[in-house]
Amino acid sequence: MTVSRLSLLCRDLWALWLLLKAGADEIMHQDIVPLCAADIQDQLKKRFAYLSGGRGQDGSPVITFPDYPAFSEIPDKEFQNVMTYLTSIPSLQDAGIGFILVIDRRRDKWTSVKASVLRIAASFPANLQLVLVLRPTGFFQRTLSDIAFKFNRDDFKMKVPVIMLSSVPDLHGYIDKSQLTEDLGGTLDYCHSRWLCQRTAIESFALMVKQTAQMLQSFGTELAETELPNDVQSTSSVLCAHTKKKDKAKEDLRLALKEGHSVLESLGELQAEGSEPGVNQDQLDNQATVQRLLAQLNETEAAFDEFWAKHQQKLEQCLQLRHFEQGFREVKAILDAVCQKIATFTDIGNSLAHVEHLLRDLASFEEKSGVSVERARALSLDGEQLIENKHYAVDSIRPKCQELRHLCDQFSEEIVRRRGQLSKSLELHRRLETSLKWCDEGIYLLASQPVDKCQSQDGAEAALQEIEKFLETSAENKIQELNTIYKEYESILNQDLMEHVRKVFQKQASMEEVFHRRQASLKKLAARQTRPVQPVAPRPEALAKSPCPSPGIRRGSENSSSEGGALRRGPYRRAKSEMSESRQGRGSAGEEEESLAILRRHVMSELLDTERAYVEELLCVLEGYAAEMDNPLMAHLLSTGLHNKKDVLFGNMEEIYHFHNRIFLRELENYTDCPELVGRCFLERMEDFQIYEKYCQNKPRSESLWRQCSDCPFFQECQRKLDHKLSLDSYLLKPVQRITKYQLLLKEMLKYSKNCEGAEDLQEALSSILGILKAVNDSMHLIAITGYDGNLGDLGKLLMQGSFSVWTDHKRGHTKVKELARFKPMQRHLFLHEKAVLFCKKREENGEGYEKAPSYSYKQSLNMAAVGITENVKGDAKKFEIWYNAREEVYIVQAPTPEIKAAWVNEIRKVLTSQLQACREASQHRALEQSQSLPLPAPTSTSPSRGNSRNLKKLEERKTDPLSLEGYVSSAALPKPPEKGKGWSKTSHSLEAPEDDGGWSSAEEQINSSDAEEDGGLGLKKLVPGKYTVVADHEKGGPDALVVRSGDVVELVQQGDEGLWYVRDPTTGKEGWVPASSLSVQLGPSGSAQCLSSSESSPGSAVLSNSSSCSEGGQAPFSDLQG
Repeated sequence: MTVSRLSLLCRDLWALWLLLKAGADEIMHQDIVPLCAADIQDQLKKRFAYLSGGRGQDGSPVITFPDYPAFSEIPDKEFQNVMTYLTSIPSLQDAGIGFILVIDRRRDKWTSVKASVLRIAASFPANLQLVLVLRPTGFFQRTLSDIAFKFNRDDFKMKVPVIMLSSVPDLHGYIDKSQLTEDLGGTLDYCHSRWLCQRTAIESFALMVKQTAQMLQSFGTELAETELPNDVQSTSSVLCAHTKKKDKAKEDLRLALKEGHSVLESLGELQAEGSEPGVNQDQLDNQATVQRLLAQLNETEAAFDEFWAKHQQKLEQCLQLRHFEQGFREVKAILDAVCQKIATFTDIGNSLAHVEHLLRDLASFEEKSGVSVERARALSLDGEQLIENKHYAVDSIRPKCQELRHLCDQFSEEIVRRRGQLSKSLELHRRLETSLKWCDEGIYLLASQPVDKCQSQDGAEAALQEIEKFLETSAENKIQELNTIYKEYESILNQDLMEHVRKVFQKQASMEEVFHRRQASLKKLAARQTRPVQPVAPRPEALAKSPCPSPGIRRGSENSSSEGGALRRGPYRRAKSEMSESRQGRGSAGEEEESLAILRRHVMSELLDTERAYVEELLCVLEGYAAEMDNPLMAHLLSTGLHNKKDVLFGNMEEIYHFHNRIFLRELENYTDCPELVGRCFLERMEDFQIYEKYCQNKPRSESLWRQCSDCPFFQECQRKLDHKLSLDSYLLKPVQRITKYQLLLKEMLKYSKNCEGAEDLQEALSSILGILKAVNDSMHLIAITGYDGNLGDLGKLLMQGSFSVWTDHKRGHTKVKELARFKPMQRHLFLHEKAVLFCKKREENGEGYEKAPSYSYKQSLNMAAVGITENVKGDAKKFEIWYNAREEVYIVQAPTPEIKAAWVNEIRKVLTSQLQACREASQHRALEQSQSLPLPAPTSTSPSRGNSRNLKKLEERKTDPLSLEGYVSSAALPKPPEKGKGWSKTSHSLEAPEDDGGWSSAEEQINSSDAEEDGGLGLKKLVPGKYTVVADHEKGGPDALVVRSGDVVELVQQGDEGLWYVRDPTTGKEGWVPASSLSVQLGPSGSAQCLSSSESSPGSAVLSNSSSCSEGGQAPFSDLQG
């Protein structure tokens, strides 16, 4: 049927095309003059001959040759063109009669007359009827012409008579005056320029008509030969191209018709302006020609319009069919995918929250798929409409409509079936959840009944009433029959769900058993109360530990009479004793452990529930917002600022979701029955939590983008679809809130698991989470640094960051600047990296949200390879020094609290110590390479290098704190006390160092210190004797160690090895060894204590020294003590 209708339509189009072609051919085959007035316009303007429109008595056209002195000078080509053009203007009928030539030579000579007649006779291209010559009027020339004409008649050789006229009245005897122009004594109105314009307009219109006919014929051929495309794009392109060509053709037709009517009107106006009412035959012929062309154009336009209407209908129906077919393919593919996806929805849920989540997923899936289903139904209705409109492809459209309806009905049925399954699963899990909640409330009730209050009769009765009242609620809360449940929910039960139902039923039975035992005990206490029973607190070692406690389940024997013989198959039951004190004491411990187990389970339940909700919220954001940004149907709602900004807005949320959904949540569920071991789960996945650092670092950019585009219609539409009460920015904050929530839950779990097996893992997991939070916080500050030219990643790991007051004291610079720097602190934010410490200036906080985070302007950085520290600055326990390049630059840093100072000093010490160790290992490696290639010198006992290597070896073997006395004194004995006469006396102020082996020389090891720099690096390093203040208590050590307290004053006797000094207590007179790090010199207005440095100039060296600023008394600086 479709084929027959299409062929019928094609036949109609072909017939219309033939009609259009016939009209165009008629126009194209009209006799158009070979020459146009526009082509020889300059030649016609000379007016050496013209066609006035006059006629002879028999209708012969009259061509006039007016008096033209330069007639003989006209080129033959021009003369031939003008003659050809003028003879082609009259109709064939008039031209067939023959032309009458009027040659006006009244002012000319006979010789010119003869030449003109001979030229005309030789070149005239048409038939001649009569030649009338007005001969010269002068007497001599007229006489000469009469004589000459008689003797030269044969020279003209013309087949028509040539009549010589003496005057104009003679001419009127041959041609009526009304057919002659005024210069020939006639009344015919003729203007040569007007005639030329007329001819140009008529011929231009005729050419336009011909071109229009050619265009229509070509376009019609193209339309008739066009094949229908097979796709939407091609069909649309063809229809659009044909429509444009049709519009152009119609415009050309309109212009041609407008031009024709304009020419016709001008001809009519010329006739109206004529002085005589006579009719000019040429004008009548011109009007007839224009009218005929206009009529043919109108007929052609009508035929073209009818042909185009049929052709357009064919293309539009073809386009409708292609749209329908394309939509059918797309919708069918989507519905097939939807049906396949819904077929994979077999999960019925393993908890109430899971089932609710599945139902929400199903509703969301139905909503999203509903768009495709509605599209399919709408497409089916469109197909039905095409059938009603008698489309030529009915046989192809109808089966597709039926298939679409079938797929929609199949989807709806599957959704209903799936929702029914989940609803039944939801009902079952609600019953199970109700039973579990009832059991937990019961266990809470038991745990909340104090044991001491239950010893009295009133207390026991009150507790018994609470238990009985609670048991009355069992009918509406607990599962009655297991087999009934299995039968009622047989359609959805799988192996896991059946096992879950069985466990809930067992827990319910166990809880009831515990209640019945407590009920029996309370009844006894309420029935007979002989004496008060003193509750006995349980011993810690009596509490059993178990990774998987099951409170309320009785696993022991009740008939055991002794503690050693009792069978303890459960960790929370104790054998009953005949003695009430023992029974009550053991019962109290068991109930306390049961209460802790309940609390642990509730913390675990909260952890799992919030984790599932968190995963669901992340999925909701990713599907409801992030995925929709790539949806073409939502593209029109996106503002330009959001294009290609999905990664900025959501960061690595998708990575976080996959980690929690695929890994962490599943592993957490494995610890449901042993919540106290959940710390292991965190420890195993601690490295994966680093992904939160990346998310938090991107959060300021995300916040900024959200504030710029929060009013975008895209977000409003997504929020409406998701039915969210909160906007997107609240959900973008979820990962930040979640990572901080873990440490709170771990603290709670640790509080209830002090004596459990996994307590250490919980503590370690808590510390690790706090460390991650600190690293995230530090990184948030780090990315706020501006002005640093290098790559912060090259500085190594960020160890610490914080705000301090900083004074500078540099060797170089103006004295006033140095003095000013001492009294006016700078507020600086310090960033301690593994390889450098950065000084930045904290900028003001402004903006909202994350925009409130401060920014830091980079000021300077110190390479840790050239940094040293002085840990204590006299006068302030919160200050310490960071110096650079042997105290060329000194920064006095004041921490907010002593604790912060201690933390920073310890961290810097660790960095410098690690650098020292690395340098030593490199030096040993180089020394080993040199020893393999060079001969070794003979060893001597006094060699400084030997002593140095020995000291290095001892330092490397030391494992304890280098600043404690135990670190220097291990199993080996302390150095022997100095002999008398050696060392320093109490009144000695010599700057010379002792020369015995107990002292230090510069040859032993190069050091990096401020004193060495100031002395120019020349000579030996001198120790200054005097009194020192003890800054740290030391009570342990060898027999030669001196016990000192912080604040004691001692006198230096001698410097020893291993960083030990031999000192004397002036109050007691006792002498002994103490570590140099615990002493502070009492010289000058400000003292300094231990100093540890690592320098580029002396790789492999560390400095433990006492140094002081230049004092007013001019004391020499304390030399460095090599450690």
